[in-house]
Amino acid sequence: MRALIVSADFFEDSELKMPYEYLRKLGVDVDIASLKKGTIIGKHGLSVDVTMSLDEVDSKKYDLLLLPGGEAPSAIRKEPKALKIARYFFEQKKPVAAICHGPQILISAGLLKGKIVTGYKSIAQELKNAGAIYRDEEVAIDKNLITSRQPSDMGAFLEAIRRCLNIGIHEKNTQ
Repeated sequence: MRALIVSADFFEDSELKMPYEYLRKLGVDVDIASLKKGTIIGKHGLSVDVTMSLDEVDSKKYDLLLLPGGEAPSAIRKEPKALKIARYFFEQKKPVAAICHGPQILISAGLLKGKIVTGYKSIAQELKNAGAIYRDEEVAIDKNLITSRQPSDMGAFLEAIRRCLNIGIHEKNTQ
């Protein structure tokens, strides 16, 4: 199983780092794509090596698209290749997970009309204007789309991703 994280400079550090580490722990191969190869720097100084540029992404190779928040989505949403990647995941009904400002990329790709979503409170009106059904909840799930509001929602966000990917965590038998 493979996941693709799309981000850029000024991402929210925990919203990239925690899902990356969680997915790796679950045995998922994770690539990070950005505007160009090299390193991207988070809002709080986290340095992350980029696996590939957006132009190098072959969406067919991935099972999940993850869009962290922070200020990065403002840059990513202007890139036609990023919008094309997002549209491919929706067309193929593959899981897409976006947190905080991450859903802005999906707004620019024209993918949220009629979808139940959440996001950071400052983008709530923009989500509604895009035709989304906004919910102020820690996680909103609409078929293959998983959205969360902020870093404090991370536990619910990661659990929703795990369930969507159908990666089991063995539970104790309580009988």
